[in-house]
Amino acid sequence: MLSAAALSLCLALGTACSQKNDQEAKIKALEEKIAALETSNTSVTPVNALASQAADPSTLGQFQFPEMEYDFGAIKEGQIIEHEFTFTNSGQAPLVISNITASCGCTTPDWTKTPIKPGEEGYVKVVFNSTAKSGSQAPTVSIQANTNPTVTRLRMKGTVTPKNATGVAPVGPVKK
Repeated sequence: MLSAAALSLCLALGTACSQKNDQEAKIKALEEKIAALETSNTSVTPVNALASQAADPSTLGQFQFPEMEYDFGAIKEGQIIEHEFTFTNSGQAPLVISNITASCGCTTPDWTKTPIKPGEEGYVKVVFNSTAKSGSQAPTVSIQANTNPTVTRLRMKGTVTPKNATGVAPVGPVKK
């Protein structure tokens, strides 16, 4: 029985040693490949990489906003705030807004839907509904357009004071 255990131990050690040698050989091969790549001057382009080229400025519009953030201050919960951000297209091509998304369901955007020619003005109107919101708020809208960069963000910020709908003191521990 003792010799069978000794034989099993020798086989296990031999297998572990051969696995260790295999790992060392693989590590050495990988290190050699890395060293070869580091010394070569050829760059490898991934097969799924898209070819890119610099955007032609004559095909782009350009936002020029006098303000990109609006501070609505402190309001009571339930109030609706509207603000219109105006901009001028300072680019060389008509500016086309393809989409605007809001950061939450409490914010609704509206915008100039027609192309804005160079030098002309457009707008982005943002409506913030503070119902069920309290504390510091900073809703944003992301504008996707034929500009560089393609996404521009506008932000509103302020504080919403919770309203006490029941007229009764808040429930919870009372400190005296």
